[in-house]
Amino acid sequence: MRRRNESAAFLISFCLTILLVANAQTPSPQAAPASTPGDAASQPSQASPPAPGSTGSQSQPAQVPAPPASTPSSAPAVQSGTKDAGQAPDNDSGVFVFRKDVEEVVLHATVIDEKQRIVTSLDKSAFTVYEDGHPQAITSFRHEDIPVAMGIVVDNSGSMREKRQKVNAAALNLVRSSNPNDEVFIVNFNDEYYLDQDFTSSINKLKQGLDKIEARGGTALYDAVVASADHLKKNSKLEKKVIFVVTDGEDNASSESLEQAVRRLQAENGPTVYAIGILGEEEHPKRAKRALEVMSERTGGIAFFPKTLDEVDEISRNVAHDIRSQYTIGYKPSTPRNQGGYRSVRVDAKSHGYGKLVVRTKSGYYAGQDQASGGQ
Repeated sequence: MRRRNESAAFLISFCLTILLVANAQTPSPQAAPASTPGDAASQPSQASPPAPGSTGSQSQPAQVPAPPASTPSSAPAVQSGTKDAGQAPDNDSGVFVFRKDVEEVVLHATVIDEKQRIVTSLDKSAFTVYEDGHPQAITSFRHEDIPVAMGIVVDNSGSMREKRQKVNAAALNLVRSSNPNDEVFIVNFNDEYYLDQDFTSSINKLKQGLDKIEARGGTALYDAVVASADHLKKNSKLEKKVIFVVTDGEDNASSESLEQAVRRLQAENGPTVYAIGILGEEEHPKRAKRALEVMSERTGGIAFFPKTLDEVDEISRNVAHDIRSQYTIGYKPSTPRNQGGYRSVRVDAKSHGYGKLVVRTKSGYYAGQDQASGGQ
C-alpha cells in the first residue's frame, strides 16, 4: 500500500545511508586488534531495515509497508503456544492483547432480539456453535468492551468530492464513540489506495489522514479492502479486527474480483466489515449494493444504504455501539484445521425471557488461511 510523497524522501535517505556505511567501513590508519571467535559470537548481528513498500495496487494489491518496530502495531497478533484464552495486558506497552491457543477459532458475535435491539446479558450457556453443521465445544467466552484494530477505508474517487466533508466527520465520530484504546488507520482510495495514516488513537492524526482528499479517478474498492485486511493481519497485535468502508459507487478499477476479495476477508480470524453505500447517483446501484452486502454479511458485519448524507453520522455511531456490544466466542474445531478447506459457521442463542434471537457473526472461514493475502 502506497504512502504519499515518500519515494523522493526514501531515495535521499537511502543514498545518505550508503555513504555513511561506506565511511564507517573505511579501515582506520591504526590496525584494530584481531577478533577472536568468541568476540565475534558476542556481537549482535546487524540487519538492514526493509525498504518501505512502494508497489502500486495493480501489481500487488495486498502489499502494505510494515510500521517501524517501535510502534505498538508491530507486535505479533497471536502469542504462539499460549494456553490462556482471553484479553491480557502486554507487559511492555500496557496494551490489551488477545492471547489464545493457536488451534482456536474466534468469533465476534452480535445478538439481536425480535425488536432489533442488541442483547448484551447472555452467558456462555445460551450459545451453541456449529461448524459445517456439527456442534462444537466452546473453549472461551467473553463479553467485554475490548479494543479493536480498525481500518477506515474511504472512497476518494471524483464522485465523492462533495460528500467527503460529512463522511470524514462521521468517521471521526465513529472513533470518538469507540473504545479509547482502539488502533485505527486511514486508507483513501480511488483507482489506487494510500495508507494516509497508520495505526493511531489520535483524533488529530486521523483527521489529517482523512483530509488528504484528491477526489479523482475510478473506484478500486476490492483492492483497498483486501490491502487493509492484510495490513490488519500483519501489523496489529489486537485480535479483534474491523474494516469500516464508505463508498458511493461500484468497483471499476480493482485487480481483485468480489469473489477473491471475500475469500481474503474470510481468512481464519479475519476482520468484520461494516459498509456504508451512498448510492443515490450510482449507475448500477444493485451491483454496488450486492458487493457491500456480501462483504459485510459473510464477515459478520452490516451494510447500510442511507438515503441522505445526513444519515451517515448516526450510522457511524451505531456501528461503534455494535462493535462494543459483541460477544467473543472461541472453539477448537472438531475437524483438524490442517485439513484446510472452507468451513461454514453458525451460532444459535437461546435464553429464558427472550423470544427468537438472531446471532450475527461470520458465515464461515478458510481453515489455515491465516494471511489475508493468499492464506500463507
